[in-house]
Amino acid sequence: MTEGIRTVPLKGVRGMIADAMVKSLATAAQLTHHASADATALMAEKTRLAEAGTKVSVEDLLMLSVVRALEKHPDANGKVDDREVHLHEAIDLSVAIALPGNLLVAPAIFGAGKMDVVELRTARQDLAARAKINKLTVTEMTGGTFTVSNLGLTRVEHFTPILNSGQICILGIGRMADKPVRASDGGIDLHPFVGLSLTFDHRALDGAPAGDLLTAICDEIEGMAG
Repeated sequence: MTEGIRTVPLKGVRGMIADAMVKSLATAAQLTHHASADATALMAEKTRLAEAGTKVSVEDLLMLSVVRALEKHPDANGKVDDREVHLHEAIDLSVAIALPGNLLVAPAIFGAGKMDVVELRTARQDLAARAKINKLTVTEMTGGTFTVSNLGLTRVEHFTPILNSGQICILGIGRMADKPVRASDGGIDLHPFVGLSLTFDHRALDGAPAGDLLTAICDEIEGMAG
């Protein structure tokens, strides 16, 4: 080892992650749209649920918003295999999970489209717990149809997530930040906004429908209730 330089071999799980990222970028026509959504209604729903005795996180409610939007935009839910696009009726939502040692996995919540927010939370927590003890199945690791990646606990507001290899879309979730909004009385209010970044495979989805999907996700967040 050269003095003052620490060499970290790209092998084992880290090496597999590196290979998957390079493969994804080499085999898909990736483009990213960015948006910000007013999270006032989402935060109010989180408070309402907490007061009713149901604890959920911002991420759980965002996953619910994604699922609801995908139900209206099914052409974004699926995979690309060579020169074929395979659209899935079931929404199997992959959730990126950071692990110690600079590792990352994205197992799937199967049947997420039929779950309420409490069921999504339970499934997400189960995946996270099993990921930490290396108990995820190959099917869970490879079976997702859409991925969410959350950096909301960092200072990152927008980023460019890399597709989970083969999938049509991945949504990157950034931090929440207060922004000025024109009030009905002409004054200025501060509202919480969450940064969203949708990377999609342009082979399977054009820019306009991808923009429609991202707009639908924002609409679900901003209209969050019940």
